[in-house]
Amino acid sequence: MDLAYTDEEQEFRARLRAWLAEALPELPARPSPDDWPGRRAYDAGWQRRLYDAGYAGLHWPVDAGGRGATPTQHLIFLEETERAGAPYVGANFVGLLHAGPTIAAEGTAAQRARWLPPVLRGDEVWCQGFSEPDAGSDLASLRTRAVRDGDDYVITGSKIWTSHAEVADWCELLVRTTPISEAAPKHRGISWLAMPMDAPGVTVRPLRTLAGSTEFAEMFLDEVRVPVANRVGAENDGWRVTMVTLSFERGTAFVGEVVACRRTLGELARTAKANGRWDDPVLRRRLGRLYGEFGALWRLTQWNVSESEGTGGVPGTGGSVFKLAYSHARQELYDTAAEVLGADSLALDGEWVLDRLSSLSYTIAAGTSQIQQNIVAERILGLPKGR
Repeated sequence: MDLAYTDEEQEFRARLRAWLAEALPELPARPSPDDWPGRRAYDAGWQRRLYDAGYAGLHWPVDAGGRGATPTQHLIFLEETERAGAPYVGANFVGLLHAGPTIAAEGTAAQRARWLPPVLRGDEVWCQGFSEPDAGSDLASLRTRAVRDGDDYVITGSKIWTSHAEVADWCELLVRTTPISEAAPKHRGISWLAMPMDAPGVTVRPLRTLAGSTEFAEMFLDEVRVPVANRVGAENDGWRVTMVTLSFERGTAFVGEVVACRRTLGELARTAKANGRWDDPVLRRRLGRLYGEFGALWRLTQWNVSESEGTGGVPGTGGSVFKLAYSHARQELYDTAAEVLGADSLALDGEWVLDRLSSLSYTIAAGTSQIQQNIVAERILGLPKGR
């Protein structure tokens, strides 16, 4: 098997590097972490640059507005943008990595035409309205109710951990269109809607995280009217559509972060050599093991992205294997960073400190590790469900 890059792929990499070298120095200064309108504008500006240069939506199909790039070109793009220190998707991540790919896979032609171009251009930002106070990992227990009234659904309920709700234009929203008491099993009564965030009755209250940021929010819905035309998939078929969303969230949404973690690992080794902690053989062994783990995760990433091409661009259950392994590897990476930094790891303005606090959420976000273990056991290994 020839694993070498083709001439076309090498040319793609060279062209991308040249563009990044020209584009990145022209970017404005990054806004303050607490300036969410500024962060949205910054992220949207970068997305527009990608769009104008032909690099937006590389992995999206052409009929969804994407570029139809090969999996290898997509991975080259992730490698080169991360290594160059280019901005991440930021406030655009739900639209670009979750809602957009879901609509591309499950939406009608009219829905794709309406919602996907603004996402790719950076004109519209999406948030995710899945979790509820009493339905976290057990997502099928959600109770936010949508009652059909003519051409609209009237929605009442609440959501929590709604990512970037304070600056979003749209929300990928899960609602119950059949009462939980009447749905058997309960996941059959759920529908997937695109809700405009400026609709009357939507209230957003930001939540402050352990790291002091406010990228999450509570969202309260008081008789919010959403057109039935905004439903993606059939009524009560939202659970299946949601599995598509979650497959993107777990399977490909983190791939750029793997490259970032590998770069951080190299920086940690250099820092340890500079401050004398490299002399600790236990630390060296831990760094070496992490190097191997993230190398394996990158290979798994390549496999998942390639596999998704055979399923219409939708990642398979291998995404749960990746998400489970990546969450724990990331936490260990930043625990190791604390060992390298010593007392400096207690300073919130220190390097890698906020990343360490953020890493604590990764075994919960996008499905807890316990949920991922169940998926791997039942859907990949074929083990029986617990009783």
